[in-house]
Amino acid sequence: MEGVMAIAIGLLFAAAFYMMLRRSIVKLVMGLIILSNAANLVIFTVAGLTRGEPPFLDEATKTAAIGVADPLPQALILTAIVIAFGVLAFSVVLIHRAYQVVGTDDLDQMKDTDT
Repeated sequence: MEGVMAIAIGLLFAAAFYMMLRRSIVKLVMGLIILSNAANLVIFTVAGLTRGEPPFLDEATKTAAIGVADPLPQALILTAIVIAFGVLAFSVVLIHRAYQVVGTDDLDQMKDTDT
């Protein structure tokens, strides 16, 4: 399963870098979102793809049972998803305002508007 995930992550990174090299600012932001999703999958895959019990402590021994899922990578990924959503919302508003002012989403034409 890790091999399939590695190929999928590689394809996501390749697609993200391709999108970020385009001249459109919309494609740049889409590439950044794909890149953040690929990074989340890297964290998730490196932590181990195991199906286990929920990470609860045993009341008698105060230790975790054997075969539990690690909650730390899941918490990190959830936090990264929330931050990525906030960045996406800010980027959409920024792109909309830049398009209103400049009239294009081409990055090369936006450089020419500096006066």
